[in-house]
Amino acid sequence: MRKHILLAAVPIAVLTLSGTSVAAAAEPPPPPRTTIVGGVPATETYTFMTSLQQGGRHGCGGSLVGASWVVTAEHCGQPTQVRIGTRTWNAGGEVRSVASRQVLGGDVALLRLSSPSAMKPISIAASAPVGSATRLIGWGQTCPTRGCGGPPVQLQQLDTTIVEPGRCDGIQDAEICTDGGNGRGACYGDSGGPAVTGGPGAWELVGATSRGGDTCAQAPAIYGDVTAYREQIMRIIGGGAAANR
Repeated sequence: MRKHILLAAVPIAVLTLSGTSVAAAAEPPPPPRTTIVGGVPATETYTFMTSLQQGGRHGCGGSLVGASWVVTAEHCGQPTQVRIGTRTWNAGGEVRSVASRQVLGGDVALLRLSSPSAMKPISIAASAPVGSATRLIGWGQTCPTRGCGGPPVQLQQLDTTIVEPGRCDGIQDAEICTDGGNGRGACYGDSGGPAVTGGPGAWELVGATSRGGDTCAQAPAIYGDVTAYREQIMRIIGGGAAANR
């Protein structure tokens, strides 16, 4: 079993670094474990951007890929609700409850919403080649040490690239390595959130944040390669898929 260094904030399915489950039913949530470090406030409202929430608290990110479907990281578990299409995780956009979850493989999962969202979903790219320019988006910590701060209210973004898999320790099949280090990269609370390619009005999803090192932004981070599950996702969500651009 590979060791996950997780980037979830409020633990929806609470996990330690070793992957062991711990009870947290009536306990207050621990300090967030990851956000984007070295990024900037979001320059646009990403209609597909999703905050996975338990008790109204941000825990992980996700991407709306169909009216009733959200792609996220498997290790984020199943939240009670999601907030979609806003730059602030605690206000705006739409709130939908979550009906079920399906694990696709690796650290990628698909959530089914209890009722459709009116927000515009993101389409899934056909592939995620090395050298592709990507944008990471999330509400993870903006400081690099675990527990050093809570999730920022304002959504953050960081432009980076997909790099050779060998630069990410412990990377597996159907995963991508995104450039990072020198104080730039995904952090605790960014788990499940998107890595996208393209530009305004033409974004495509390539990855879902999975894991990195104990200290954020010191090395490249691993993302689940959502493009590897594209056909599987299309079969599951059928006509609810975002149209290809």
